[in-house]
Amino acid sequence: MTRVVTFGEIMLRLGAPGHERLLQSPQLEATFGGGEANVAVSLAKLGIDSALVTALPGGAIGDAAIAELRRHGVNTSQIARSGERVGIYFVETGSDERPSVVVYDRAHSAISEAERGSFDWDAILEGVDWFHVSGITPALSGRAADLCFEAVSSAKRRGVTVSCDYNFRAKLWRYGKPAPEVMRELVGLVDVGIANEEDCQRSLGIAPPAPTPAEAPIPTEAPIPTEAPIPAEAPIPAEAVPSEEIPDTLDLDRYGRLCATVLEEFPNLRCQAITLRTSHSASHNEWSACLCNRREFLVGPRYDVAHIVDRVGTGDSFAAGLIHSLLTGASDQQALDFAVAASALKHTIPGDFNLVGLEEVQRLAAGDAGGRIQR
Repeated sequence: MTRVVTFGEIMLRLGAPGHERLLQSPQLEATFGGGEANVAVSLAKLGIDSALVTALPGGAIGDAAIAELRRHGVNTSQIARSGERVGIYFVETGSDERPSVVVYDRAHSAISEAERGSFDWDAILEGVDWFHVSGITPALSGRAADLCFEAVSSAKRRGVTVSCDYNFRAKLWRYGKPAPEVMRELVGLVDVGIANEEDCQRSLGIAPPAPTPAEAPIPTEAPIPTEAPIPAEAPIPAEAVPSEEIPDTLDLDRYGRLCATVLEEFPNLRCQAITLRTSHSASHNEWSACLCNRREFLVGPRYDVAHIVDRVGTGDSFAAGLIHSLLTGASDQQALDFAVAASALKHTIPGDFNLVGLEEVQRLAAGDAGGRIQR
């Protein structure tokens, strides 16, 4: 089977029940999640041999995280048992006009304090076809950023395809280096880029393209407004989800030019995918994506997700769908359509992980969106 390795942090997720505010009642639902772990689980559910490389401390919580990954078919044999704590994040699921909110408690987690040499990348990458990382891990600490470069450089030396979801997280870039200083160097080693428009702007420092004339936009979705930079000395508010909200019309020319700019600045990239979200409310989004492969600009299907259960992890499920399809010989258009369908389904599932199988995604991608009961 095709082998994919992801590298990043798996966290303990503590969520308020249903649509309650955090600690509205004296209970929280404990699960696990995290960008690269989510990708690994999604790929395993789609039939791909996937592994997560991370660091976890000894003890019951680290053991439970590993057991959860194994339960979903993820290879955990290269997880280092080191460090003092498992990172935690708290989530409050929004509804209608009240957005979801994420609060991190991951300082000094095991992966953020692991050092170069903690992992035998030659052994880990033996026989591997694809390596995936995100912009979250290098945001954790200087050590974590060094590990990302060590891993990606090893993958490139071995001829392994590398993908990166740029994933800008404002609250995590706190160790002295701005995101573009680190991420531009990292993306310079990447083959497949994945992002939303805000990630391109704030992770890579790429200015948003000017909008096209008023008569040009196609009435489907619109660009993401540029978010004002947060002063270094200012406190960062709790992170609201979604952060990449966009109005009601999609200026396809604008996104095509954004993709072209990224590909021009990073000639190593084979393709750049950008996810597109219209947020009517926390409960009702429209979802799509586009991809440029240097030959053509492709646009995926658009899904109207009117009753969102949990949108955390949707970008990760998109990345997994794209990786799966590109690995298994699909065309770029087929890969984009599959990835959008997979991530549309993730909106309907509580928790970080996209617990859908290959046939379910294929049915939706083929147009079976009626939701009729399967007997």
